Amino acid sequence: MKTRKSFYTSILLVIGAIVLANVLSVDFFTRIDLTENHSYTLSKASKAVVANLEDPITIKAYFSENLPPNVAQVRQDFKDLLIEYANLSNGNLVYEFINPNGDENLEQEATKSGINAVMINVREKDEVKQQKAYMGAVIEQADRLDVIPFLQPGEAMEYALTTSIKKVTVVDKPSIALLQGHGEPSMEDMQQVTQSVNVLYNFEPISLVDLEAIPTRFKTVAIIAPKDTITSNQLAKLDTYLSNGGQLLIAINRVKGDLQNASGTAVYTGLESWLQQKRIIIDDKFLIDTKSASINVQQQQGTFRISSQVQFPYLPIINNFSDHPISKGLEAMLLPFASPITYTGDSTIHYQPLAFTSAQSGTVSVPTYFDIQRQWTTSDFPLGKQVVAAAFSGTIVSGSESKMVVIGDGDFAVNNQGEGQQPQALQPDNLSFFINSIDWLSDDTGLIDLRTKAVTSRPLDQLEDGTRSLLKYLNFFLPMLLVIIYGLFRMQLKRRIRVKRMEVSYE
Repeated sequence: MKTRKSFYTSILLVIGAIVLANVLSVDFFTRIDLTENHSYTLSKASKAVVANLEDPITIKAYFSENLPPNVAQVRQDFKDLLIEYANLSNGNLVYEFINPNGDENLEQEATKSGINAVMINVREKDEVKQQKAYMGAVIEQADRLDVIPFLQPGEAMEYALTTSIKKVTVVDKPSIALLQGHGEPSMEDMQQVTQSVNVLYNFEPISLVDLEAIPTRFKTVAIIAPKDTITSNQLAKLDTYLSNGGQLLIAINRVKGDLQNASGTAVYTGLESWLQQKRIIIDDKFLIDTKSASINVQQQQGTFRISSQVQFPYLPIINNFSDHPISKGLEAMLLPFASPITYTGDSTIHYQPLAFTSAQSGTVSVPTYFDIQRQWTTSDFPLGKQVVAAAFSGTIVSGSESKMVVIGDGDFAVNNQGEGQQPQALQPDNLSFFINSIDWLSDDTGLIDLRTKAVTSRPLDQLEDGTRSLLKYLNFFLPMLLVIIYGLFRMQLKRRIRVKRMEVSYE
């Protein structure tokens, strides 16, 4: 009787402990982060931003309930993140979750705050229905607020939240200059870049013609795709800026591709000679690569015009990146009509290549004619990996230490490529590379490391055939193999126990 009572008591204690652990885990939890880029581990930057909050901040998370599992996980991940932030904030961060669905006043409140519902498919009793889903947040401090309108599954959630908190808490944002006056794209031509840079910085156009010197209030000067000559006097102002500890982001076109006339020519602005004085060589050649984007070609067949996609090696897709804060976590950049970068200086300047072509690349001298119908062969790509972007730091010009980022393509971050053309959306990693460069040059808080902390996209169609087949069969057979191994292990274990029992002698 006593044994039975003890048994029931033990069962009740175990159940009670499990229930208590689940209740406590809602607000107090720990976890082991095995993701490649530590997506579920708070960075030092986030911890510093939250721990240094001086005034209270309120976060209203507008999230629908009863969503499909893959979408509902976003809500749970965001809640987990807010719990960690609140624990680090010394009581200065308060949050609440609001479900607007079914309440007209709450829906209007969410919409007025800048959070609009999205329609998602929900399966109910073998039927697919559409349902409103709210998945955003409002971050407020005093009279300042910022909105995260929609948190998409796989998004860099920590970056979005930490950036919003910093945006409402920072009063004086650093200034970034965009050089103008030499045919460079305007801020309107770089809409995505302008919008992203303005989150944490004041992005302002400047002209060297009107300035005796570049104001020191500018943390970084961005020089993007100049077309006209930059005078020696203006280049001297850049030297002075660097000698005073300024930073430069330079995206330069050494060649120009004209698809309408199927021709390629060289570009000379004086900036390439200025870089060459610093042992940074950007060749006036087109890079070509076996990994490249396609262009749409119209072909006449009888009375019909047929459009077809043709691989165009002059539009390299960059998949090789170094382990550097600017390029870490990036997957694919598109660099149309790029040129290779070579550094011939010594180790007094720290030179770090950031992005490379594939192992099968080549160059084409200018002027050249684009033969769209050309059948490319392996012999056209005799070169190995070529550097297309690099970072430099140290005493670039005598004086204070400074930093530069140089990209061998001036148009990689430009939406509007010319008059009469529709603005083109940037590749996500093109934008990330630009913003990461600005952060590395201008910001020392570490936010740059958060931008790519998200679920990484690695499409199988970009893998080699052998690797793709290996992953497919491994995914199919490995679970079955593990079950069989476990079954054999259990069978062997039971056999040993049986043998031991049979070996016991009874006297």
